[in-house]
Amino acid sequence: MSEDKPKIIVDSDWKEQAAQEKEKLAKESEPEQRGLPPADFITHCASLATQAMIFMGAIANPLTGEADIDYEQARYVVDTLAMLQEKTKGNLNSDEEATLENLIGELKLIWVQAQRGAEGPGK
Repeated sequence: MSEDKPKIIVDSDWKEQAAQEKEKLAKESEPEQRGLPPADFITHCASLATQAMIFMGAIANPLTGEADIDYEQARYVVDTLAMLQEKTKGNLNSDEEATLENLIGELKLIWVQAQRGAEGPGK
């Protein structure tokens, strides 16, 4: 009669399997890391300065390889950097403060040169 009893198989690994599948799905759904550096203040300001230089024609647009002059946009970006300088006064370390000061100074020089170039010689 012991042969008539059904054999019961207990799958005790189902929880572990479910956890592994959940972990695998989570890894697959994570956004791919591009190896970008951590965000920091100096990098952000340098990025804005690069945009301003592109808009002033000081460097070529990296997407087109051509000058992409837009003085209104350039002025806006320089003003944005000046606003950041004012709003962060007293909260920056010495490197950040000096970098921001130098970026704004360089951009103002490029602005003057760009405006002189836009007027043409003898004007």
